[in-house]
Amino acid sequence: MRQLGSWAARAGVGFVRACAVAIVSMLVPAVWAAAVALGIWWGPTNPWSWLAPFVLVCAGTLALSRPVCRMVRFLVARWTGTVIPAGYRQAGPVTRMSTGYWWNGFGYERTRRDALLDQKWRVRWTDPANWRDLRFAVTAPLTAGMAASLPPAGAAAAALGLGQPGPAARLTGALGLVAAVAGAPYAWRPLEPVAVRFLRPSPAMALADRVDELTAQRADTTVVQAAEIRRIERDLHDGAQARLVALGLSLTTAELLMETDPDQARALMRDAQAGATASLAELRDLIQGISPPVLTERGLVDAVRALALDIPLDVTVDADAPLRLDPPIESAVYFGVAELLTNAVRHAHASRARVCLARHDTDVIAEVEDDGRGGADLRTGGGLTGLRRRLAVFDGTLEITSPPGGPTRVKMEVPCESL
Repeated sequence: MRQLGSWAARAGVGFVRACAVAIVSMLVPAVWAAAVALGIWWGPTNPWSWLAPFVLVCAGTLALSRPVCRMVRFLVARWTGTVIPAGYRQAGPVTRMSTGYWWNGFGYERTRRDALLDQKWRVRWTDPANWRDLRFAVTAPLTAGMAASLPPAGAAAAALGLGQPGPAARLTGALGLVAAVAGAPYAWRPLEPVAVRFLRPSPAMALADRVDELTAQRADTTVVQAAEIRRIERDLHDGAQARLVALGLSLTTAELLMETDPDQARALMRDAQAGATASLAELRDLIQGISPPVLTERGLVDAVRALALDIPLDVTVDADAPLRLDPPIESAVYFGVAELLTNAVRHAHASRARVCLARHDTDVIAEVEDDGRGGADLRTGGGLTGLRRRLAVFDGTLEITSPPGGPTRVKMEVPCESL
């Protein structure tokens, strides 16, 4: 009895899904049928009886192809968990020039609205994905659409045939009912392989997206390096360099006073010694910010544990056996954890945090969770956005779960073949 109920549930869900696939797949053929019906209704003597249906077919197919593909991607992701990348070209930024005109990547316009509108249509009509969508809109009705139409067609035949008195009609109705019930759990399933085959980005589109991504990463890396160099220069100029200059002046003055005022010379020597100690401490802090020695000597796990001791939080570090990664990846993960813990203190006002370092196959996973007020998100120009871009250089990912009120959980995952 339980198996019968399970089968009935599967058949019901499958029937609904098959109807949805049939409707979505047959939208474009429905436009074609409407165009043909319009031409027949006007009759052969009407001069528009052939031109108007042709225009309707072309316009309807172009207008419906992209919405149909988006609905198919949504259904496949919802039902099977398979995410098919859209692969559409993204519009670039619109910039106002010194002349007052707006540059949209293709030409100059007088207003920002005109620049955005021109850019939208240029990107839309020059996108190679249009041909892919048109191909799928024509292919889907003949493949997944026909398979998905079997259960609703069988149900319609059953409804019509079983209501007729003749034995042939009733036999047809019974066969239609059997086809509808037996095929319902499976009729919608061809949609996934067909969509994956025809809707995934072409190699040329994937290559173009990868080139754009690498270009953006290179620009981000250049900006980060320039900012880091400026930070180091500023720290040296305002800290250690100023102290060393003062140290030199103190030593010169002490040398001049050695004969005439030994007590004052000894005082200056003590001040110089204190300045040298402070300069050494500042240089150590600067080196710690560039590349912590503990990270180089003892690895990521011990470096994160040492970092946790300096954070004004109750930080718990859970880790697998000591991880030894490639130095650039170790540095990226370490400074990512440092930034997340700093955010927990400054912005989230957390009292406790937990850092989990683990490995899965060839990936290293770092997860930071705090009990702060939450609300963290990826804002343009924000620290988390910059962290995601820095991880993307290594094909890493950043996942954020931070509902208002907390807790905040950030997961960094970076592939590393050396594991």
